[in-house]
Amino acid sequence: MIRGMKTLGVRMDRQQENAAALASWLEKHPLVARVHYPGLKGHAGHALVKSQAKGCGAMIAFEVTDPALVETLLLKTHLISFAESLGGVETLITFPELQTHADIEPEIRARLGINNVLLRLSVGIEDINDLIEDLEQAFATEEKGAA
Repeated sequence: MIRGMKTLGVRMDRQQENAAALASWLEKHPLVARVHYPGLKGHAGHALVKSQAKGCGAMIAFEVTDPALVETLLLKTHLISFAESLGGVETLITFPELQTHADIEPEIRARLGINNVLLRLSVGIEDINDLIEDLEQAFATEEKGAA
């Protein structure tokens, strides 16, 4: 743990930098309906996090435009792993409705915005271009299938 603490600052800097870039990229993607990341100016908590924290974290939630995209993204990303964990250096993607929040009553999940099109990224330290390319190729797989 002590060894890990020595590099925590630089790892968090890279993860937050990657998360901000990914959130901005996702926000512009035509197959993404909404991005939840406090580093985005349109996020309800943006001003608060900027006033109270050094960074905006490395967790992004986003909603895709079609439930079919969920499975595509979970199965077609190669660098980004479909797994749940926090604190690692690799980027992971999860589906909260069936994973982390499955035990919560459906009405409560709905009230919290946890639905069948919501995905969550725990962003790691990989090269940002590699992360974007991985998501691009997964989205492209779905776009080809729809054509």
